[in-house]
Amino acid sequence: MSVRGIRGAITVDVNEEQPILQATVELLNGIVNGNGIVPGDIASVFVTVTGDLDATFPARAIRAMAGWDLVPLMCALEVPVKGSLAKCIRLMVLVNTEKTQEQVEHIYLGGAKALRPDLAKA
Repeated sequence: MSVRGIRGAITVDVNEEQPILQATVELLNGIVNGNGIVPGDIASVFVTVTGDLDATFPARAIRAMAGWDLVPLMCALEVPVKGSLAKCIRLMVLVNTEKTQEQVEHIYLGGAKALRPDLAKA
């Protein structure tokens, strides 16, 4: 068994608590469902947000999900590169899995599809 990183990102339209929390849940559910994992498989989740999203901690949404209360979570600010995608939440889910790197499904939703069009589904 290996520890694999599963990436994902999503954008929100506004810097408000509920849209940020809802987008975080949508993204994490996409990663979990797309890769067939359960909270017990997760080593940790690293969450970043762009500097324009400061209405809440996205990790609050994950902590409130059933079975996720013991999963280690960490939030941080994304590097503020000029011209980068705004209002973006990114996840790096470290998971214990038998999947190979090639079998891992990364999830990019909303405007974040532009970050990795090679990995984003239509």
